[in-house]
Amino acid sequence: MVNIEEESSHEYKPMYFPLLDEETQEDSVVEPTTSPGVENEDDLELYNLVFDEATGCLYEKETTDEETSSGHTVNTPGTLYRFEEPKLQDDMGRVSGRVLRERANMSFCIVIIFFAVFFIIVLTEIFLIDQNSRNRNRRQHARQRSNYEDTVIISRHGEDYLVYQGPEDGKNQFGRIPQYILPNQLAVYKPNTNITIPANDGLWQSVAGTRFKFFVFSAYYDGRGARMVRVMGATKTRGPDRVWCVLWYQSFNYTTTLTVPAKVKVIRENWNLKYSACFILCPLASNMSVPHSVSVMSRAVLSPSNRLLINHAFEAAKAQPTPQSSKIGVCVKPLHFNYNQTLQLIEFIELNSLLGMDHITFYNDSISSTTDCILKHYMSAGRVTVLPWKLDMVSQREIRTEGLFAALNDCLYRSMYDFGYVALIDLDEIVMPRHNDTIQQFIEWMGTRLNTKSTGSYSFQNAFFYLQWPDDLLLSDDVFESSLTSMRKTRRRAKLHPHKQRSKYICRPEFVIEAGNHFVWEFVPGHGTLNVPADAGILNHYRVCEFGGDDCVKSASVIDRTAFRYKDRLVARVKKKWKELQRTCAIGNVEQAQVKKRIIQKIPAPPKSKVR
Repeated sequence: MVNIEEESSHEYKPMYFPLLDEETQEDSVVEPTTSPGVENEDDLELYNLVFDEATGCLYEKETTDEETSSGHTVNTPGTLYRFEEPKLQDDMGRVSGRVLRERANMSFCIVIIFFAVFFIIVLTEIFLIDQNSRNRNRRQHARQRSNYEDTVIISRHGEDYLVYQGPEDGKNQFGRIPQYILPNQLAVYKPNTNITIPANDGLWQSVAGTRFKFFVFSAYYDGRGARMVRVMGATKTRGPDRVWCVLWYQSFNYTTTLTVPAKVKVIRENWNLKYSACFILCPLASNMSVPHSVSVMSRAVLSPSNRLLINHAFEAAKAQPTPQSSKIGVCVKPLHFNYNQTLQLIEFIELNSLLGMDHITFYNDSISSTTDCILKHYMSAGRVTVLPWKLDMVSQREIRTEGLFAALNDCLYRSMYDFGYVALIDLDEIVMPRHNDTIQQFIEWMGTRLNTKSTGSYSFQNAFFYLQWPDDLLLSDDVFESSLTSMRKTRRRAKLHPHKQRSKYICRPEFVIEAGNHFVWEFVPGHGTLNVPADAGILNHYRVCEFGGDDCVKSASVIDRTAFRYKDRLVARVKKKWKELQRTCAIGNVEQAQVKKRIIQKIPAPPKSKVR
């Protein structure tokens, strides 16, 4: 910008403006013939000037003498400055670029500061929570005094060490002392003769002192791979409490204990509810014998509130593993809602017996007195086992269906050395082979067509036999024949569910580590699932429409009378058992006991309906 003289009669007096010296970065005063320090709109306001775009000139806004904020006086009215256009554009572009860079730098700094503050807050919360938890546990530890004498060792050597308690003479009754028990020394204490808690099996017991609900049900010796005692339990799905295993050894008049840190392994199938079935794993060294019983205790409570008998301890003493049995067991999830379907129950037991099933294990959450009488009748004959199942967790809100996954896995391990195969099914389901009369024959038949040496489970696709469909027209007038669900309902959905979706399975329990409802979650390495072709066998599932209403009857369907193979034998068995139980369990007429659901009489003709 240069100071010029207009054609008018105005006289131009010198005006001085501060400019920023590029070398010294300090304000300097220049002659009026040079451009004043006007670089942006703020400078125009500072010097009380206005820029006329039409003429390219710079004028004062006021004609009175006024001292600017920078201390320089503008005392000449009408002073005119004209900008040289190229230089003005260069100056404004340079200023605009510098402003954008400054704003970008400031934004970047703000973002960095925000993330730094957020990170500091998170770290502070983590450290505070951890510190509060430790302090709380120390206070609880200090308040409690226990008769359990391994408190001294735990406080001296840390809670992660294994603790051994032996007799007064210091001699180890179980052979050589494991080197990992204590790194430096072995402390000897008196036996816990004052501990009188009884050892039970198949009974829910609490683990005292935990932050959340924690229960244990049963314990099993597991010598596959790393030796351990595997405890069935239920606890919080995420962030379960830390616990320890107290291994109990009994020999003559001595009772000794060994405390080991436990690992809680939550069973995968938990539906993201607050609580889940779980395994509590108690490690055993190779030179340790299998204990008689086990307790699970929390960090804060050193006197155990539970004690479980250890099943399958005899397996550790065998030189050779138990040979595979041809016997087949059945595992059923907990009976609940005061279960009272008496005819369905008898039909289920007798039909599975015809299929070659040797034993059925039930879990009793809540059943009617009539159902209880029927099950006791079968128990006396050695055909079923019924275990109490009162888990103090709200079904479907805190845990899935009365903790069914704990029941299925308990049944799996309970059956491991008694049965060669185990079927995990519900009361409204039947595994139906197409070419064989029994499941044993089916397994042998599959072995002649496929390599089943590494097969850990046989998966059967689900087929819905909806109860809303009409009864089969080929039934006789016999009241029992027309009352049995597997005989009445022969129309099924044509499309089968794929494997792992509503499918069920028969497994070899010694090859399974974790069982699920529809498939095996984890096998012993080297084993897996064989998906049974639909023309070899399916799962007959007798139920109402799975999504409510009656729209399911519109599905394409086929007639499947494979179950008729057992009709005469099944009807005869059920009729005999029903008459026998009428005297002992006071059950009524069979017509009143059949599973009744509203039947949709009009069925749209499915495409290409077949008869099988």
